[in-house]
Parts: sequence; C-alpha cells; structure tokens
Amino acid sequence: MSALRAAALYFALVFLLGFALGSVRVLLLIPHLGETLAVLLELPLMLALSWWVCAYVLRRVRVPADSASRLLMGGSALLLLLLAEFVLSVWVFGRTPAEHYASYQSLAAQLGLIAQIAYGCFPLLQRGRR
Repeated sequence: MSALRAAALYFALVFLLGFALGSVRVLLLIPHLGETLAVLLELPLMLALSWWVCAYVLRRVRVPADSASRLLMGGSALLLLLLAEFVLSVWVFGRTPAEHYASYQSLAAQLGLIAQIAYGCFPLLQRGRR
C-alpha cells in the first residue's frame, strides 16, 4: 500500500504549504488585490511546489510507476485535500455545508478547484519522469 502512504504524505506536505501560502494570500494579498487576483498570483507557486513535493514523495515512498498506483495516490490525496478543506470551512470557519459548496460559484474558488484537480493528477503525470 505504498500508494496510500504516499497519498497521505503528499497531502500533508502540500496542505501545510497551502495553509502557509493561503494565510499570506488572505492576510496580505486579498485586501490589496481582491480575491481572484490574489488566487491567480498564488496558484503558479502552489502548483510548482505541489509538483516538486509529488516528485519527492514518489522517490521517497517508491510508488510503482503503474497507472493504478499513481491514480490511487493522486485520487486519495485529492480526496484528503477536499475533505480537509470542507472540515476547515465548516468546523473552523463556521460555514454550513451549503455555504461551503455555494462558495464554489466564485471564480477564485473555481480556479482553486482546477488547481486541486491538477494536484491530484500530478502523480500520474510524473509516471514517466526519472
């Protein structure tokens, strides 16, 4: 089950990086630039860091290069990330589940979701890399 261990490590590392960058975005960028522009500035860095973390985890945990293992890793990591985002939204920030899902109507949230889907695809996309 190296793919599941890798998914947990991949999720944890990227979540910590995202929490740190998200704090900077919310506290420093959004008040000056607005939500969408702040997200557009954060996304390239977050995606680059996620790509690098993915490669690191793949090497460290030695996930097999077959598609099934990589899809399991990416899909599980994405599920953990979406679940953590939901839990933070509802339990920490006090939103209802309906409010959380309604927030995806904003362009900034949609851009973030697209980036999260890319994050989930990175293990498979790195399958042929050495």
